[in-house]
Order: sequence, then structure tokens, then C-alpha cells
Amino acid sequence: MSDHPIFTYQTRIELTETQAGMLSAYAALYGQAERSLFAAMRAGGTANDLKRAFLPRFGLTARQFNAIRVGLDGKIVSIKERRPELIAEAETRIKRAGKVMPKLQARAPGSNRLHQKKRRLSTLRAHLAAMKSDHESGAVRLCFGSKRSFRAEVDLAANGYASHGEWKAHWRAARSSQFSALGSGDETAGNQTCQARLEADGSLTLCLRLPNGLAPSRKIMELPGVRFAYGHDAIVAALSSSRRIAAQTKAGKSIVKRTGAAISYRFLRDERGWRVFASVEAQAVNPASRHELGAVGIDVNADHLAGAETDRFGNLVKAFRIALPLYGKTADQAKALIGDACVAMANCAQAAGKPVVIEELNFQKKKAGLEAVDPRQARMLSSFACNQVIAGLKAACFRAGVEVIKVNPAYASVIGAVNSAQPRGISVHQGAALAIARRGLGFSERPTVRQAIVPARNGGHVTFDLPVRNRSRHVWSFWSAVRTKLKAAHAAHYRSGEAKAKPAPLISATRSVCAHRSLPAKFRHANRDQHCSDHVLDDIPW
Repeated sequence: MSDHPIFTYQTRIELTETQAGMLSAYAALYGQAERSLFAAMRAGGTANDLKRAFLPRFGLTARQFNAIRVGLDGKIVSIKERRPELIAEAETRIKRAGKVMPKLQARAPGSNRLHQKKRRLSTLRAHLAAMKSDHESGAVRLCFGSKRSFRAEVDLAANGYASHGEWKAHWRAARSSQFSALGSGDETAGNQTCQARLEADGSLTLCLRLPNGLAPSRKIMELPGVRFAYGHDAIVAALSSSRRIAAQTKAGKSIVKRTGAAISYRFLRDERGWRVFASVEAQAVNPASRHELGAVGIDVNADHLAGAETDRFGNLVKAFRIALPLYGKTADQAKALIGDACVAMANCAQAAGKPVVIEELNFQKKKAGLEAVDPRQARMLSSFACNQVIAGLKAACFRAGVEVIKVNPAYASVIGAVNSAQPRGISVHQGAALAIARRGLGFSERPTVRQAIVPARNGGHVTFDLPVRNRSRHVWSFWSAVRTKLKAAHAAHYRSGEAKAKPAPLISATRSVCAHRSLPAKFRHANRDQHCSDHVLDDIPW
């Protein structure tokens, strides 16, 4: 298996009425065969027996059947791999809801919110029991045409349908709106079912092999004038890599084999017409980063990306921030914002000639605990596409020739807040990025101060003495104790009422008054003239 990522490019194609009708018929046949194959696989049929039966039944070629089977296998595997995580998330949500309900019961026994929480808890328990039952039996449930479209039948008017017939026609169209053509490197133009031909004007002509049962007298349909706004050169380069080579079989017979880059295509119909997606393996570029120069650490947050560049000794060179306001955005808008932010980060690293260091993040646990989080943070986290950001960073860095180093995210925010935020005059998120960059370079994570001064959200800061470090244990055990004290300090700061007040007026450009007078004595600090910023750790429960 190659380590190179697979990039997918899309474009909209112009079709005649006959061509559009033929593609719709292909999609309908493909969808019918896919649903029938799923039912037959659940009944216990073997792949070879099903293939021999499906080829004459639906008039498919062997390659077209393989495309259906591979796509269906991918859906089944993804469901099975994702299900344990969904079970863990449901258990976390039930646990959090169980903690919230007693508080609501004591505060407002007959409130509508408590009633809705009880309904949600009952739904979660039923959903969890169903998932566990499916996981134990190995059952897989697929809804072709999407669950959202299927469930729209419950309330037709609210979902924009005038009648049941209108909904049914829309749902059937959604079930048969796409088909795929599986590529292979040993086939002409990287694909046997759909082959692209480069024309003199630089455009592509797609030669689509139609199923035998759909058009017995017309096997090939040509779609000329196809151009990709992005990735056209990559697809042309993949086409030009196809060549024939001489080889020998085990029996010593000379044969001619074809080798090159595989190109897979997917045709999708939407409200505006047909789109075609081409997936091709990305070609490696010349390396543009070196460990000897330092690193660029990136701290991924729900509303921005924080970055910190270091030299080869792990010292801070500069800190920066790229806004990422995803809340309230559509899926396409969020994708565009994430793409621009990732490209900007990759360009910074490419210009510096340094690798990018990121955390191996998993925000599913945080999203599963939204029951006990305040509404503002819950909305922000629920709209945060962490996996999309990480994938975008990796893709942008690959294109720029920048190496990506993944590190364990343990205590990076705490280390950045205590060691870097106040001493270097940066935010705690940028301090976390600095800690991530240093971790990627293998530098020490020991504490650099004796008394922690951590910025708070209201413009002040909280202060506490660091616990005694046991050098016989790993340094992360020390930072675990620091995180406990930090959370207690922030909680006391919040309970004091000062966190809700306006920040005190600045004494000078580098001095501010710390809102700490009403804190317990163990959280107070002697030096009140430290510079503060207006940032706070992501994992502090406000």
C-alpha cells in the first residue's frame, strides 16, 4: 500500500438530454444492483456465487460488479469500525445526562427542560441497546437514500412535500442518484469502465462503458469537453503515466503488461445536473522542510488555529493565530474556511522550511459530553469539524512538501498555559502550540516557573503554587497534578463573581490588575503587576 494520499477532484459536466437520461438509467440500475447485493450478502451468499448470478441478472460487466461490491464493502466496514465509538459516545451521553437531571429535578421539578431531558435519556438508552445488540450479532443496517430523506415521510408538510407521492418520487431518485467506476493501475488510462482521453485543446473526453443490460447495442458513451477547475494537471499526469512493459509469467512466457496510476470516477446527480468526481493518488513533491531548522506547532481549537514557530533549540520565534469561525456556517462554507486556514498554515511552514507538528486529537469525547456544558461552548463544539481540519492540514502540507509530525496531545494546553503564556506574553493556545512544537522536536517538558500565573477569560489571571515534582515519575504525572490545581483555581475564580465582571482598567501598557482579591488564600499571588491576556484553556468547564 502506498503512503501517498488520494485526492479527489470534481467538476460539473454539460450533457444532452439523451446523455443525462442514459446516466440516470445507469444510476438506477447501479442502485438496484447494490441494494440487491446487500440483501444477498446479509442472507449469507459468497462473493463468487453472487458475482456469477448478478452478471447475467443485471447485465453488468465483471468490473462494474466489482465497483458495486467494493463500494458496498467499504460502507459495511466503516459502519462496523465506527460502531464501538458510537457506543462509547452514547454511554458518555447517558452518564452526563444522569448527572444533569438530578440538578434540574432539584431546581425546577416540573419544568419542560426536565421533561425533555427525560425523553432524551430514554431515547439514548434505547439507541444504545440497539447498537449493542447489532454489535454483538454483527448485523449492519444501511438506509439507501439517506435516513433524513426516509424519515421525512413522518411529517411531509414540515419537510416541503405536498403529498406522499412527491416524497416517494424524491426518495427513489435519491436512492439511484450515483454510480462509480473502479480504477486500477494495470488498465488502460487507469480505468476499464471509464477512460479519459486528452484532447488537443487540453480538455478530457470520458469514454463510459455502459452495462450490457442497459444498452446492448451501444456499449460506449462519450462525454466530451470535461475540465476540472482544480486538479486537472494531476489527472493529466496520471493519464500520461500509463505505459506498457514487457514481463514474463511463471511458465516463462513473455507477455506485455500495463502499469500506471489508477483513476476512479464517481458520477453524482444533484438539483443542477450531473457532477463527476475523479480520485487519483497524489504524487510526492520535493521536501521543503528540515528538522534542523525547528518546527511549527499548531493547536487546533473550535474557533481558530493557533501557531508557534520555534528555532532548532525549541525557542519561540513567533506566534500567530488564524481565525476559524465555523459556527453558523453551511457545510460548504465551513469546508472553504477550513481549506483556506490549512493552506495558510502550510504556506507559513513552507516559507520557514520547518515541519508542522500537530496533535492526534479526538473531539468525540468532548462532543459526547455536551449535556453538562454551557450552551455557548456546546454550540461551538458541535459545529467544530476536528477531523476535517486535521485532514486539511495533512493534505495542504503534503502539497507544499512539508512534513507532518503527530504527537500525543497529553497536557499540551496545561504546559503552554503555565510555561509560556504569561512569561512570553502570548495566549494559552499559542503556548499550547509552542509546547506541541517542542514535543515534536523531542525537547524537555519540565516546568520553567515555580508559581503559575495563568490568564483568565475576563482579562485577569489566576495564580497558584506548582506542586512538588517527583523526579522518579514521568513528567506527565506532575502536569496531571498541575491541571487539577489549575481547574480548581479557575473554578474558584469563577465562583468568586469576579469572572463575570468587566476587566479592571490597565495601569500601563504592560500592567493590569488581577481580579483575585476574593479568592481563597492559596490561590492568591503576591505580584499583581503581571501582564495578562484574555485567553483561557479549552478544557476548563465554564
